Amino acid sequence: MKILHTADWHLGKRLQGFNRIDEQRQVLHEIVKIADREQVNAVLIAGDLFDTYNPLTEAIELFYSTLHQLSNYGTRAVVAIAGNHDSAERIEAPHPLAANCGIVLFGLPDTVIKPFSLPSGLAVVKSEAGYLELNLPGINYPFRLILTPYANEVTFKKFLGKDRPQDQLRKLLASNWKNLASKYFDKQGVNLLMAHLYFMSKGAPGPEEDDDEKSILFQGGAQAVFTEDLPDSIQYTALGHLHRPQEIPADHPVIYCGSPLSYSFSEADQQKQVEIIEAEPGKPVKRRTIRLKTGKKLTRQRFEDIDGAVNWLEDHPDTYVELTIVADDYLGAKEKQRLYKAHKGIVAIIPELKTSAVQNDKLDSIDLSKDLKSLFVEYFKFRKGQKPDPKLLEIFDEIIHQ
Repeated sequence: MKILHTADWHLGKRLQGFNRIDEQRQVLHEIVKIADREQVNAVLIAGDLFDTYNPLTEAIELFYSTLHQLSNYGTRAVVAIAGNHDSAERIEAPHPLAANCGIVLFGLPDTVIKPFSLPSGLAVVKSEAGYLELNLPGINYPFRLILTPYANEVTFKKFLGKDRPQDQLRKLLASNWKNLASKYFDKQGVNLLMAHLYFMSKGAPGPEEDDDEKSILFQGGAQAVFTEDLPDSIQYTALGHLHRPQEIPADHPVIYCGSPLSYSFSEADQQKQVEIIEAEPGKPVKRRTIRLKTGKKLTRQRFEDIDGAVNWLEDHPDTYVELTIVADDYLGAKEKQRLYKAHKGIVAIIPELKTSAVQNDKLDSIDLSKDLKSLFVEYFKFRKGQKPDPKLLEIFDEIIHQ
């Protein structure tokens, strides 16, 4: 049995003012081509399918068309769960129609999928809250999945009761997983778990997180889930949430496959990928990483002269750039115009003043009789070593007048 693991599509996500739907369309087309070329039997999508609870129409259309292509006319199983960026209800709403193509959309931890079968031989044969068992065309043993979409504190408390302490949430997950594994997992089938949660090894440093994807489990105090909470009978854990591809140390592969595109500059220069898993009953899985080639790279670049920056920008047009310019003074309009003319993917220009080093650790005196603007100018000179830019003073005036 061959399985493709992907996650964190974040369809509709922008990079500040840049619309990236065309890049998303291209990279999802690449994933479809990989699934076809590798002749995978199933595709797992581990949450954060969209970037917002109410995605734009073009993002929704891209999502459905991609799932339809991945399903290969109902001959390949596609299983997707909701992440913390998704509306669980929106994800599950089209399931009755999606099931006719062999697509399973799982929004909540207590979702139960009604069994179905297709002419291709693909079928959901067993299901209960958090569990799914499928028959796949051409495979003579079952494919079993424990599924845990993202759920916040409010959702979990609906099942736990209002007075249960927060530290019980991890115990609830571990108990549910153990019960499902004891009931259904044996060495006669392939046993996987898919979740959209923050995993770590107990007592070890947590995995690397991106700026806008912090630890999650419940609101108001993120709680990690430990790999020791996973049942021994699981052969592979397919995770979503962290955008940086990484493996969490455990007795079996516990894998964040990462997002297919870099979505923030904390992901600058990351290589994006999907995971291919070859699994047989009762045996360790074989893993293979396939690097994705589509999508613009995000990169941070630093230059000490405009000419060097322009030359680099002209040589690297297919990127998004966070550009730092080291200079004696603020960049003027002409310099900025020259940089933006050289490259259409500049997301931010950050000036770094050579004279910004502060020699003194305190002011000799503060004349509080001066007006607020004069005090601001003195403070700026103390911190930055020069007078503030006139445009900055104009903004300061606007704020004062507000």
